Amino acid sequence: MARVNAEKLGTEPISQLLIKQSVPASIGILVMSINILVDTIFVGNWIGPIAIAAINVVLPVSFFIAALGMAIGIGGASVISRALGADLKEKALKTFGNQISITLLITLSTMALGLIFMNTLIPAFGGKGDIFEPAKIYYRIVVIGVPILALTMMGNSVIRAEGKPKFAMIAMIIPSIGNLIMDYFFINVFDWGMMGAAWATTGSYILCLLYIIYFFMSSKSELKLRYQDLGFDANILKEIASLGFVTMARQAVVSLIYLILNNILFKLGGENSVTVYAIISRMLMFALFPVLGVTQGFLPIAGFNYGANKSERVRESINKAILYAAGLGLLVFGLIMFFAPEIASVFTQDADILEKTPSAMRWVFAAIPIIALQLIGSAYFQAIGKAKPAFFLTLSRQGFCFIPLILILPKFYGEFGVWISFPLADILSTIITAFFLNREIKKNLLNKKSTIS
Repeated sequence: MARVNAEKLGTEPISQLLIKQSVPASIGILVMSINILVDTIFVGNWIGPIAIAAINVVLPVSFFIAALGMAIGIGGASVISRALGADLKEKALKTFGNQISITLLITLSTMALGLIFMNTLIPAFGGKGDIFEPAKIYYRIVVIGVPILALTMMGNSVIRAEGKPKFAMIAMIIPSIGNLIMDYFFINVFDWGMMGAAWATTGSYILCLLYIIYFFMSSKSELKLRYQDLGFDANILKEIASLGFVTMARQAVVSLIYLILNNILFKLGGENSVTVYAIISRMLMFALFPVLGVTQGFLPIAGFNYGANKSERVRESINKAILYAAGLGLLVFGLIMFFAPEIASVFTQDADILEKTPSAMRWVFAAIPIIALQLIGSAYFQAIGKAKPAFFLTLSRQGFCFIPLILILPKFYGEFGVWISFPLADILSTIITAFFLNREIKKNLLNKKSTIS
C-alpha cells in the first residue's frame, strides 16, 4: 500500500502532483510562518520592541544548529526519493537510519558548543546594548531545544520524500499551534516575559517530535527502521553530506547575513533599525510561503522521476513548478506594495519604526516575482543529486550576490543601501540560475541516465 503511494510520483499528471505536494507544504509553511509572525506580535506588544530585536539576534544561532537537521533531512530525502523511484528499499531504509544517527551526534555536540560560547556569540550577532540581556534569556532556553528541532526538520523531509505531504503538513502545523497557545499562557497569563517566549518555542519542538515519532512507528510509513540501519554507512553518509551540505551552506549564509545586517543596522540606526529588519525578515518567512511550498512539493516529484528515468516528466515538473511559483510570487508582490504600512502597524506602535518599515519592506520585496526560477532551479539540482551546481546556485542569491552588496552599498547610501541590496541580489542570482538550468536541460536532461546504485 505504501509502495503504491510512492509510485504515484511517477504516474500521476504533473499538475495534479504539484498541487497535491505543494498545497500541504504551503499550508504547513503558512501555519509555521503565521506562528512566527504572531509570536513576534505577542512579544512586541506584551514585552516590547526590544524583545523583537533580541529574538532576531538569537535566530541565526538557533537556525544554524537547526539547519544541521534540515540539511541532513533534505540531503537524505533526495537519496530516499531516488532510491524509492528505483525500487531500492534497502538503501532507503539505511539512509533513514544514518540520518537519525548523524543528526543526534552532530546537533548535540553543536548545542554544547553554542552554550559554552553564549556570551561571545550573542554580541557578535548584534546583541548589544539593551538587546543583550533579553537575548541571553531567550538564547539559553531555545538552544537547549534545538537538537529536538533538528530531528523534527530531518523527519519532516523524510515524510515528504515518501510522498506523504499531508502528514508532513500536520508535522508543521502541530508545533505552530502549540507555540501560539503556550505563548499566550507563558507570556500573557504567567508573565514569564522572554523566558515564556523561549519555553513556548522549545515546547512546540517537543510536540512536533512526538508526532513524527508516531508517524514512523505507525503503518503510515513504509520506512520501518531496524536497529542495524542506525549503523553508519560511509557511502550513504557521503551522499547525504554532499547534498545536505547545500542546505547547510545556505543556512550558514543566512546566519552570516543576520550577523552582518544586525551589526550594520545597529551602527546606522541603533536598536530601532535592527527591529525594522526583524519585522521584515518575519514577513519574508510568511509572505513567501506559497512559493516555498511549490519548491518543497517539486523536490520529491523531480527526485522520484529522475530515479525512475522519466526525464520528460522531470522537464514538465520544472516548467510547471516555475510557472506556478512565479504566479504566486506576483500576488505576494502586489499585496506587499499596497499594504506595507498596515503590516508594519500590526507589530508595533513605535513611531520611528512605523516610519522606517514600509519603505524598507517594499524594496526588500521588489524582485519577488522573479525568484521562482532561482528557487526551483537550485532545488532541481539538489533533487537529482548534483551537489556542485546545487551548492553554487543555492548560494548565488544570498551568498555570492547579497553579501558583497550589503558590505558595499551601505557605505554610500546608508540604510537605503541595505534595503536595495535585496532586489539586486534577487535579479543577479535569477540570471545566473536561468543560465545553468537551461544548459542542464539542453545538454544533460534530454539524455539522462540514472545514477542510482
